[in-house]
Amino acid sequence: MIKVNITINSVKEKISALLSKPVTVRLNLGRNKFVTFPAFISGVYPSLFTVAPDDKNFLGKTAYSYSEILCGRVKIEERLAK
Repeated sequence: MIKVNITINSVKEKISALLSKPVTVRLNLGRNKFVTFPAFISGVYPSLFTVAPDDKNFLGKTAYSYSEILCGRVKIEERLAK
């Protein structure tokens, strides 16, 4: 469900602020299935951003669009560095 007070531009600003910082990514895969993993925002582009997982079980980078955050499919939270 799209949140009324959040816009694509505000999501872009939030993601840009988290560039190269440790984050926690939570993916909603549907049918009550969720995947949560530690990662870093590795790239910010006009229509999407890339995430590099900080876990040995996840290989490579993944890309998500800003609209996936608006719709609630992807949640990004900053985590404290160890």
